[in-house]
Amino acid sequence: MSNNAGAAGGGAIYGLGIFGALVYFWQQADQFWEYLLAVFQGLFWPAFMVYEVFAALGR
Repeated sequence: MSNNAGAAGGGAIYGLGIFGALVYFWQQADQFWEYLLAVFQGLFWPAFMVYEVFAALGR
């Protein structure tokens, strides 16, 4: 018997984070290309966040 409850909970939190990021970036957009960028940023926001953290730590 496998216990995947922790993984399912983490996936739900990650999904809510993506949805929240999509809504945030979508509200900031004004033009077509900005909406396209908002979708990209909403899906890949964790990578941007990690990059910024490492950039700040490297200074």
